[in-house]
Amino acid sequence: MILVLLGPPGAGKGTHAVRLKETLRIPHISTGDIFRQNIKAGTPLGTKAKSFMDKGELVPDDVVVDIVKSRLLEDDCADGFLLDGFPRTVVQAEMLDAALAESGRAVDKAIDIIVLAEALIARISGRRVCKACGATYHVTNMPPKKDVVCDVCGGELYQRADDSEETALNRIEVYNAQTKPLEAYYEKAGTLTRIDGAPGVERVFAAILEAIGAQDGRH
Repeated sequence: MILVLLGPPGAGKGTHAVRLKETLRIPHISTGDIFRQNIKAGTPLGTKAKSFMDKGELVPDDVVVDIVKSRLLEDDCADGFLLDGFPRTVVQAEMLDAALAESGRAVDKAIDIIVLAEALIARISGRRVCKACGATYHVTNMPPKKDVVCDVCGGELYQRADDSEETALNRIEVYNAQTKPLEAYYEKAGTLTRIDGAPGVERVFAAILEAIGAQDGRH
């Protein structure tokens, strides 16, 4: 099964992607993770990507597409995969479809998680990350036991530059301008399913499983 997760920043794509990976036993491919790994390592790609991510802007197609295509050629993607954060534009979606068609494959489902802007800003701006181990928290929904201290390793928690309220607003505006058109793209292809992202995690995840016809780890 080949899945694409859509939804604005803060919609919960990352949370559900991890669970889908475990349930469906397919790799979870997150461009955000790929770029953050490169940023931490200080690679040229990471430096270039960071300049855009810190401003809440999308990383350009030419930087994104090649790294994703090479990842999809790895052996663990042979039986399917879950894309989170890619494609982000219709151009990228067209490039993905063309690459998949070369091997006789296609996107099976595009899941679009819908959340109101006010809730998104609260979710994003409340995120905190451990500088040492990368564990994530939320000041309201999942606070650490001790303020600004990681429960896992005792490291210092901080707010990423792209999680500030100002940048969160910009990220949502960028999403609406550049990525939201993917809804029409996948709707035309007959693969789009919209999911209300407002209820709790369990209810949203159950709705996603129902949409893709998955149950008890089988699909």
